[in-house]
Amino acid sequence: MNQVSENPVKNRIKSDSVFSSSNALFIITGLLITLYLTANIMAVKLISVFGLTLFDAGTVTFPFAYMLGDVLAEVWGFRTARKVILLSFFCNIILVLSTSIGVILPYPDYTAETANAYAKIFTYVPRIVCASLIAFVLGELSNAWMLVKIREWTKGSFLWVRTIGSSVVGYIFDTVLFVILAFAGTAPAKDLATMIVAQYLMKLLIEAVTATPFAYLIIYKLKKHIPQQDANAES
Repeated sequence: MNQVSENPVKNRIKSDSVFSSSNALFIITGLLITLYLTANIMAVKLISVFGLTLFDAGTVTFPFAYMLGDVLAEVWGFRTARKVILLSFFCNIILVLSTSIGVILPYPDYTAETANAYAKIFTYVPRIVCASLIAFVLGELSNAWMLVKIREWTKGSFLWVRTIGSSVVGYIFDTVLFVILAFAGTAPAKDLATMIVAQYLMKLLIEAVTATPFAYLIIYKLKKHIPQQDANAES
């Protein structure tokens, strides 16, 4: 009996699936970086609730970047998550440098209104930029590291404990560090404390209510389609 050879088209479709290890890692990396950069741009606008300015608009999307960091650490491990986090860090530096150059470039007089609006958005305060970069790196790295540790402690059970528990630690570094580094000495201690508590609680609320269900779905789908030895090979 002649042996039937494997179907190369079938194999190619399988390797090109969105759930293949390399494709899934590529997509999640792109989404995480996009969400992080988007959150930084949205942070220019402050959100007022009941007449009180509590947090910036970037707080709405930032927890989803953390959620994807959880997915990376859960499926591919801390080493891969660390690489993507550092890549996001350098992408944000490119964004800051590029938009800052855009501010100082000459423009025709009839676009003055647009140029002034651009300058208001992208004229960065160096102290706030540095605070944001430091807080993001330390917060995301501690979040990914803590998720892996909680997974070891719980022997792989209770995914929601890992995603939320790691964020509890990560947001301490991210929120507390950012507010203190960016505003200490320029705002009263009472206002700093209010900003920290409001931003911290809002990020946790969004993560617990909205981002965690997405994390469950994505991790379930990825682990179903990606053999763990393939995922671990990426770490």
